[in-house]
Amino acid sequence: MADVRMGAVGERDAVLCFKAIGMQTISTETAEETTRALFTLVKQGVRVIFITENAAKAAAEALERYQTDPQVAIIPIPGSAGVSGYAMSRIKANVEKAIGADILFGNNDR
Repeated sequence: MADVRMGAVGERDAVLCFKAIGMQTISTETAEETTRALFTLVKQGVRVIFITENAAKAAAEALERYQTDPQVAIIPIPGSAGVSGYAMSRIKANVEKAIGADILFGNNDR
C-alpha cells in the first residue's frame, strides 16, 4: 500500500495537534501565507491536507485551484475559533457535484 503523506494548514493553535501525531504542519495568518503553505505541501508530495475553516475562507482562490486536482484532497476542518459552517457547506457542495443530489441533508426539492 502506498504511503499517503498528510499535512495541516491554519491557525497555530488548531494545527499543533496534527504536528503531535506526526503530520507536517504550517501555521498561517494571512491568505498569502495559506496559499504559499498549500503550494509548498503539494510540491512536497503531501496528498491529504487539512485546512482550518478561517484559512480556507481566506484563501478560497487557492482552494479552487486544487479542487480539480485528483492528486490532492484539501479538507476544511473547524479551527481554534470553533465551527463556522464553512467546512460543512464545502463538503455538501462537493457531494452534490459528485452525486447530483443532496444526500447529506435531504434537500432534493430543486
